[in-house]
Order: sequence, then structure tokens, then C-alpha cells
Amino acid sequence: MDSSQHKESGYRAVAEIFHRYLTGLVLALVNEVGTERTSIIVRRLFRRQQEERFLEGLEKLGLSNEPDAVACAKYHYLSNHLGGVSVAFIAESDTKAWVRYLPPRWIFDGTAIAGVPTEVARAMLWGWHANNGVLLNNPRLGFVCTGQTVDGMAGLEGYYIEQEQALEPQERLRFRFGEQCPSIKEADLPVLDSSSWPSERVQKASRNYSMDYIRNIIPVMSEELGPLVAQGILFRTGRKIGMQYSSLIKEVLETEEPLNILQHLFEAQGDSVVLRDNELSQSSWRLMRGRESESSPEWMDGLKGLWEGILMVSNPKLRLDLVERLDGGGSSFRWKLTEIGNPIGY
Repeated sequence: MDSSQHKESGYRAVAEIFHRYLTGLVLALVNEVGTERTSIIVRRLFRRQQEERFLEGLEKLGLSNEPDAVACAKYHYLSNHLGGVSVAFIAESDTKAWVRYLPPRWIFDGTAIAGVPTEVARAMLWGWHANNGVLLNNPRLGFVCTGQTVDGMAGLEGYYIEQEQALEPQERLRFRFGEQCPSIKEADLPVLDSSSWPSERVQKASRNYSMDYIRNIIPVMSEELGPLVAQGILFRTGRKIGMQYSSLIKEVLETEEPLNILQHLFEAQGDSVVLRDNELSQSSWRLMRGRESESSPEWMDGLKGLWEGILMVSNPKLRLDLVERLDGGGSSFRWKLTEIGNPIGY
């Protein structure tokens, strides 16, 4: 595997494991804290994502000069396409543009679609789609949802529409089941210029897409549930998801050696790491860059479950310990891999 393939395999692995982790966390939250609190967390998650990425994304994708309704629909199509999500769009006019999220739904992965309450799916739309007009300083722009996959309809679909009058906050998202998206021809959909978006950049964008959701859901969970409760859910869910997708991650990375797996995953996230004997030193934490002021030790302790889960499938005695903490005043996160009763390599 050459250096370019090595990078891309790392990006794919990180995108995959954080994608599955997000789905697992939503299901775990529904199970452990209930639909109402999960809906609050999901709404806040998508609002953080939207406020952090939407306007910047319009610029990067060259959509800033499009009519607002069309720009929003195109944004969801192009940005989700980069994230590996199946989305289509069609503009009826400058003031009305449809967007359709085709099954399989990315966030409600696989059979998870059967376990997600309608209220949680609606919370995503309240968090993001209902707020686009606010960020665009267009109080007349709202979103009308005409179908949801979780309700057994043929995809999540709806349209951005610019009304003649300003919308009240509760009108920024409306539900009108019964209306139907016009036929969309795949050949008519825009494509990204391959010279501007080569394979490595696309893989990196997919990695960032998944990382951003985890980057934002962790502080939201901590604020809504308290850091210790959030840590427990992050750790338990991470362990299960890590074990469930361990074989896939090893296959993508083409290695079975535990510390090499960790090194590859951490480097693919954009971190500086040094591997020595049975220890790995991580001197940066790109996932939470910019969150330093709100970071807490429980966050990394929760994430530890994900990495440990990936490693312990082939050897259930393996444990991953943090023996030094960057977020506790140390110069790095220093990870030590041990086998119950014995340090690895001793």
C-alpha cells in the first residue's frame, strides 16, 4: 500500500467507524434516556452542525449567488454526496426547491431505521432545515417536509420555499404528507469537478463529515445529561460498535496488529502520534480542536470504549489505558495497551 492508498484507507476507516458510532449513539440514547431527551439532543446536534458548517459550505460549493431556496437544496445534495449520503434535488423555481434523501438513510444505518422514533427524525429537521432562512437573513424561507423514511414513506423528502411574508418560528418547518416530489433524473443532477475534488479530497471530506457529528454530539450529550452519564453511554456504545465493526476496520486498514490499528486511525483523524513498544503517544486531538475550553476528561474516557472495542475482538483480554492526558495538563494522551495481568510485550 503506497502513501496515498494508506491515507485514503485511513480516511475510509475513520469515516466508517464514526458513522456507525453516531447511529449507535442515537439508538442507545433512545433506549437509555427516552425519546423526548434524545430528540432534544439530536435537535441541538444538528443546530450546532448547521451553524458551524452551513454558510462556510455554501461558499466552498460555489452556491452563495444562487436563489436561497435553490442554494439550500443544492447544498444538501452536494454536501451529503461528499459524505457518502444518497440525496437528490430538483428546483421547481427560484423560490421552491425539493430535496430528497433516498433510502438507505445514512444516519439511521441498516436495520436501525426500524428503531428510530418519528420525533427523533423530526428533531433533525428542526435543528438544521428550519434554521437555514435564519442564517441567510431571509425570514421568508422555510422547509416543508412531505415524507419521512422512519414513517414508512419512500425517503425523507420536502422542499425549501420562500413565502411572500415572514414566517413565525413555528412555521419554519411544516409537515404536509401527501405532496410528492417531482420526478428527478439522475443525469440532470450536478457533479463536482473531479479536478477540484480528486479521490483523496473526497475521502477526506467523507471523514470530516462523520467526525463532525461525533465532535458535536459529545458536548451536547455532556450538557444535556451531565458528563458522567454521557461518558457511560459513550463508552458502552463505543465498545459495542467497535467490536461490531472490528473486522471491517481491520480489512480496510489491512492490519491485525492492535497498536498499528490505533496508530493508523489516530493519524487518519489528523493527529500526531508516536508508537513506542506497547505505548502510543497522541500529542494532538483534532476531533475536538476548538472545543478546548469546554472539553472534559470524561469525553476521552467515553471515546476510549470505541478504540478498545475494535481491538479486543481478537483478544478479549486486551485493555486500553490512558496513562497521561493532554486534557489534564499533560503533553500528550499516552495510551498503553495491556493484556489482563500483563503489559503487551513484557
